[in-house]
Amino acid sequence: MTSTSDTASSVDSSTPRRRRSRARRVAEAARAQASARPVGRPAASPGAAGASRGVLVLGCGALANELKALVKGASDGEGRGIDVECLPAKLHNRPAYIAGEVRARLDRLSQQGRTYERILLGYGDCGSAGAIDVLCAEFERAHAAGNGPAMTRVPGAHCYEFFAGAADFARLSDDEPATFYLTDYLARHFDLLVWNGLGIADHPELAEMYFGNYRRVVLLTQTGDDTERARVEACARAGAQRLGLPLEVVRTGYGELADAVTSVSLEPPARPSTAPAGGGAMQRTAS
Repeated sequence: MTSTSDTASSVDSSTPRRRRSRARRVAEAARAQASARPVGRPAASPGAAGASRGVLVLGCGALANELKALVKGASDGEGRGIDVECLPAKLHNRPAYIAGEVRARLDRLSQQGRTYERILLGYGDCGSAGAIDVLCAEFERAHAAGNGPAMTRVPGAHCYEFFAGAADFARLSDDEPATFYLTDYLARHFDLLVWNGLGIADHPELAEMYFGNYRRVVLLTQTGDDTERARVEACARAGAQRLGLPLEVVRTGYGELADAVTSVSLEPPARPSTAPAGGGAMQRTAS
């Protein structure tokens, strides 16, 4: 079971020890950065100057459409009490930097005088080696002491798991461990994030190194719009053909991401009617 970010780590295992050590140092530095500074700063403190804005959802740019749709569906279409901010989707391939980038964005919001009562990180662990959890734990300790907002992340190892739902993702993985997963965003941006992002466009020999042991591609599709779904499936099919692998399409909807947004909302949002709600409604088709 391997995601796009996981495939990058598979290359490290075949490179010289010096390069592996450098990657390890980057990961350790990211974890240290996540816990290096205290939380007590204006952006994190409800008592800071300026009115509290309620809830901040700070997520991966690859989830921007889904997060905005969920927040828009929270009440009257205005996303009452909830702001959405997204970090660059390219961090999908550089997970060691996610926690540090989260902190940097919160610092920027602090300088703008924006305050929140609760923060949801639109990430799983996402290959951060626990650094995102370290950061959340830091905020939670400060919140328990009356200093700053509560902070949680979406449960699960990565977006594939929380879109499909933990139980259904485990079944998919058990059915075929050698699966390469795509979401709507990754399918639409296959060339940017996979073919070019992993260097295959410039070095075609890397395709076999990255994907030689895979047996299939699974598209976990979120959209409920038939036209957009057809577009996403066509992108996924083209990507799978490039890799020489069969494609299976699984309609997940927003899955457990919707549950996470609901859990931090000032008023629980209704699930959007345009997509299946969770992993239990997963529909599978082969292509």
